[in-house]
Amino acid sequence: MKFAHLADTHLGYRQYGLFEREKDFYEVFDKVIDKIIEEKVDFVIHSGDLFETARPSPMALLTFQKGLLKLKGAGIPMYAIAGNHDVVMRKGSIPPHVIFKKLGLKVISTINPTYMHGDIFIAGLPYYPASHGKAMKSKLAELSEKASHHEKSILVLHQGIDKYFPMNFELEIGEIPDNFDYYALGHIHKYVNDAYGKGRMVYPGSGEIWKTSEIPDYKKNGKGFVVVDFDGSKPVVKRVTVDIPREFIERKIEYDNLESGIASVKETIKDFDKKPILRLSITDVKSDTSGIYEIINDELGDLALMIRPTFKMEDDDDLPIDIDTENPLGPPQLLEKQLEEYRNGEATTLGVDLYHMLSKDKIDESREIINQYFDENFTSSVEDSEFEAEELEMDQPPEEKEDIQVTFDKEVSQ
Repeated sequence: MKFAHLADTHLGYRQYGLFEREKDFYEVFDKVIDKIIEEKVDFVIHSGDLFETARPSPMALLTFQKGLLKLKGAGIPMYAIAGNHDVVMRKGSIPPHVIFKKLGLKVISTINPTYMHGDIFIAGLPYYPASHGKAMKSKLAELSEKASHHEKSILVLHQGIDKYFPMNFELEIGEIPDNFDYYALGHIHKYVNDAYGKGRMVYPGSGEIWKTSEIPDYKKNGKGFVVVDFDGSKPVVKRVTVDIPREFIERKIEYDNLESGIASVKETIKDFDKKPILRLSITDVKSDTSGIYEIINDELGDLALMIRPTFKMEDDDDLPIDIDTENPLGPPQLLEKQLEEYRNGEATTLGVDLYHMLSKDKIDESREIINQYFDENFTSSVEDSEFEAEELEMDQPPEEKEDIQVTFDKEVSQ
């Protein structure tokens, strides 16, 4: 018996407000599904953040439906939980996953937290914020007790753990039951494969580069999923990587060698099938950055999807500027000077991004990059406040929860 474990596919994510990046995430998901079928697994576990939002776009829904039907045609069922991105933050609502129950998706939820696949006990919970730690630990204890009655068991969670996510976690490592054979985790976008209790604790990582901070792990471990062989006394985990559609290129260029540095980048990317994302650090800048901006755009604009340069002046102050190379504009110098006094590179980047998008009436794209900024900088506080309504649903008596599920099932069948 073997299964595939993936997480954090974030279908529908429009990185930098670019539709090309949204399509990249769909392309990777299609590749993952095809490779899963090639591996001839018995079932699939998705550990949360299947979608970028709790209200996925039609394209995101269709992409997942196509993948799910491929798996169904191959006789491979999928078990899935809701992550913090695709969980619904209001009382009485349901995650988008349930739309696909009629197509065979097995949704692991607070209402239905356990399944049996043959003799394998599969248990899990959707995402819980740290403010709901007491309720989560209580439910984990219940699942642990049930797992003790089975020879093979899997725990599915979408949580940050202090050992791997020390700045913003929901669980400490010692708070997780230690009697499961495999811990199918999601939420952290890097690849983690550790021994825990009597089994393995694994984060397969995200399918695509969702944040540029993931690039070092991508270079080391790639992006993809894992296949777990469950036949022996201990699970055996195999990493399966998938090529991402476009590269993220990072280069540091000295101002005095600007011409040769840009030429080197140009030579690297000129034959790429898809335009890459460029992150350029221009150091020891001795002149007005607007002139450098225009040189970079003139030389590389047609070859890159987006250029994200950081200018380091001789006094070591950083001033990041983003260039949308699809529709390049002149540098918004006044905006840069106004934001520079705050000495916050992320805020400056957001401001310049919004300048470019709003000046071209790209309202939806502007909303996307604002959401991205808040996701990366204020996620925990926003999620905790919005999740208060969800706690009410979790604390409902079982009969009330069943009424919600019955109501939904009736709506789907109509």
